[in-house]
This record gives sequence, C-alpha cells and structure tokens, in this order.
Amino acid sequence: MAETTTLSSPRHPYADTLADSDYDSSNSIDGGSSMETDPKHLHSFDYSNANILEDGYINQRSNTRSVRNWWSRIMTVRSRRKQSLEEFRGKEDGDADVGRGLLTGTSNPRSRQIKNGLFNYLVFGGISGLGILCILLVINLTLGLATMFWYGDVDTVLRNWGKPGTGTEGLAWYPTDFTRDINPIPCHSHNDYWRRVPLFDALRAGCTGVEADVWLYDDDLFVGHNTASLQRNRTFQSLYVDPLVQILKQQNPQTDFYNGTSHGVFDADDGKSLVLLVDLKTGGAETWPWVLKQLEPLRERGWLSFVENDVLHTRPITVVGTGNTPFNVLTQNSTYRDAFFDAPLDQMWTPRHTTPEMKDWPDMDDSLPGERLVEDEGSAEEVLPSTTSSNSANTVSTATPSNHGQGMTGVSSNTTFSPLNSYYASVSFGKAVGRIWRGRLSGRQMKIIRGQIRGAHERGLKARYWDLPSWPIGLRNHVWDVLVKEGVDYLNVDDLRGASKQVW
Repeated sequence: MAETTTLSSPRHPYADTLADSDYDSSNSIDGGSSMETDPKHLHSFDYSNANILEDGYINQRSNTRSVRNWWSRIMTVRSRRKQSLEEFRGKEDGDADVGRGLLTGTSNPRSRQIKNGLFNYLVFGGISGLGILCILLVINLTLGLATMFWYGDVDTVLRNWGKPGTGTEGLAWYPTDFTRDINPIPCHSHNDYWRRVPLFDALRAGCTGVEADVWLYDDDLFVGHNTASLQRNRTFQSLYVDPLVQILKQQNPQTDFYNGTSHGVFDADDGKSLVLLVDLKTGGAETWPWVLKQLEPLRERGWLSFVENDVLHTRPITVVGTGNTPFNVLTQNSTYRDAFFDAPLDQMWTPRHTTPEMKDWPDMDDSLPGERLVEDEGSAEEVLPSTTSSNSANTVSTATPSNHGQGMTGVSSNTTFSPLNSYYASVSFGKAVGRIWRGRLSGRQMKIIRGQIRGAHERGLKARYWDLPSWPIGLRNHVWDVLVKEGVDYLNVDDLRGASKQVW
C-alpha cells in the first residue's frame, strides 16, 4: 500500500470565514502534488504572491469554487487595506475619520457626502440667485427704457412746455417766481453777512429781517463783523442794496396789468416788508449820512417805508438803524424820513393793568415757564435800573443821554419812541433777563419778558431779543418757544434751518 503524504497547514486566521462559505478541507486541487511557497507576513503589505496569507499555506486540493470564494474574500481585505493606506498617506494631519478607516478597514464617506452636498448647495444656490437678480435687473432696465418712448398726452405737454413751436414759448416763465414757494416767518437773520450767500440764504429760509454791520472807510461802507473781515468787494451796496433792487424789479414787472412798486420780496405775502437792519460800527454822526446816500436806488423807485407829515407808509423795504445810529440825527427831518430807530427794549418795562372785571379771575398756575402767572409786578421792577411810569408809557428816562450803543446813542431824557420814529425795540437777552438756570425760566424772568414785550407793544414797536442762548439746543428751542408764545415779534436767530422748522 503506497503511502499517502498529507500536507498539513497551520490554522488560517480566516478559517472560520472560509468554513462558512462551503470551504471543504478534504478536497484538494487536482494533481495530487503539494506546492510549497515561502510564507510572508501580512503586515509587510507585500502582495506579490497572492496565494499566501501570513504564515499559512493553501491546500492545493481545494476545489476550484472554494478557492475562488476564499480568493475573493482575500482580495476584499487587501483592497480595504490598500484604500486605508492611501487615505493615511493622503491625510497626514491625523483626521479622525481616516484613522478610524485605517484601523478598522472602513471609511466614513457619509460625512464627506454631507459636506460636498452642502458645498454644492451653497455654490449652485448662490449662482442661481445671482442669475435671477441679473434677470430682474435686465427686466427693470428694459421697462425703464421703454417709458422713454411710451408716454401719454400729459407727459408730452410737460416735456415740451416752453419749447419753440409748441405755442407755450412765453408761458414757461412766471413773472414773480423768485420766492413763490417761500412762506415768510418772523425771524431776523443775525449777522447775515456770515451766511454763505448773504441776504439770499435768509430769504430762502423765509426770514423777514436781515442784519448788516457797516464800517465807514475811504468814503464807502464795508460789511463785516470786525475790521479783520473787511474786503474791498464786500460793501453795503454790493451785498444788500443792489441785490434788493434786482429782486424787486423782478417782483414788480411793468405790464399791461400792473405798473406798481408795492409788491414785496415774498410772492406768498407780497405786502410783507423786509427789514434791513443797519448796525453802525463806526461813528454814527459820520456814518449815517453815507447809509442814507447808498439807499438812493431803493428810494428813487419807491421801495422804502417812510414817514411823511406824521403818516407812516409801509413799502417793501423797511430800513432800521442800530448800533451807533444816533437817534437825534435820524429824526432831525420832521417832515420826511425813510429810516427808523432801534429803541431800547429794556427801558420799556410796563406793569400789567388790571381792569375791574379782571379782579375776580381765577389765579393761574405759575409753576411752568410760558404759562400765565399771577404777576406781582413789583418783583420785576426791582431788577431794572430804571422803569417807565404808567402815566407816561411812551417816555424813556435815561440818566446818561450821551451813552453809545444799541438804542442809546443820541437819546435824551425826554425821548419818546413811537412807530413814527422807531420800528424795533431790542435788547440783549442775557442783559435784560439774565442767565437761565436748571433749563427753565424762573417766574421773575417771565415777568420781565412779559413786561418788556407789553411795553413795546403799547408803543406800537416790534419786540426783539438778541444774544439768545444757542446751546444746548434743547434750551435754545425752549427759549424760542417761550418768546414766540409770549408775543415777541421777531426771533433773532443764527440757525436759519432750525428757525424754518420752528412752529410759528
């Protein structure tokens, strides 16, 4: 009996798996001879010999089917290991998912799929959004261009209004359109020459009063706040007289229907007179005659308010002298004059007159400024250096008639102010009323304001306070509100925009 040599093999590490796949250890590969190859360890990653797994040997007698199943499983393991090796070499940053695939032989493509999907969504979503936006912009531009060629009859008239051949050549110009959309308000443009465009900025805001500081040098009147700001081309004539002549010429066209001179600078209120306040900075006796001389272009056209034979005639421009303007020089012509004085408001305080029917009126709350008070007029008289007598309401008593300054130059002890010689009654707010504490006017200050405004109105003059607080803005607006409610006639302002927004 011939000996049969059986080739034994150590236990394969995938023996259990191969057994589950119908692997039959009793069968051998046809040929009956054994084949021996060098064993190589799996962890060497050398797969040049595909028939070896670690130290195990393959039985050559295995049937073809079993070998194929075993071989396919081996190749699956090898492919997984190869993939893990490539991931390890491609990602040296120690990514957790790669490390997990290297150890377990599996990768986590789901996280990469989510990231790739989110990236694609953002990219293609952004591109789609931009595309839609471009389409909408093109449609909007197309419709806009279409409206340039498609318009109705009304649009045709508007587009061709005033053009030659349309029959409207002479209709495109409105004769008095210089200030047609401006409503005049009772504000005075303080230091108007400081504006970017003197006079015109004030008119655009609706101010009915402008101020020019004049200096007499070389037989001419120059406008500026001080001598450092004076320029040869910035004169009283060039900044105020000549522009007013041109404006009033346009406002008073000579036509078949109108041949007058009474139309003022404001088309919305053509009877409103514009106050031109001339503040003399040099000697009044020498400077005032030059002011009257340079007003001649306005005078000869009948545009200056004047007094003749004790009758007041109001015209588009009312000239008022202040600063060093001498009252005695201004009023020396008793039959005719076309300029008026700026009287001292602080010398006009007048107590309230209580009539018999007012005795039983209920007392009003005096806790808030601007409200009616139960006035003890004596408390206000105490702060005034000199007061008027109730029996002589139009007389101002002054201890020093030779004092210079606003309302004091050329004034005597028996000077009487009235609409025939004066227009404004002005005073510095800080000097007459005092400093405001805690953001409100006290009862005493309210009585001073009311007594002075009352005294000016009894004389037929326009009350005006200058040197008003300008900061904080809330305090300034509060003072404006109080003065307007109490009946001040002109609000002295530096902020034209703020004044134009004031509720009058």
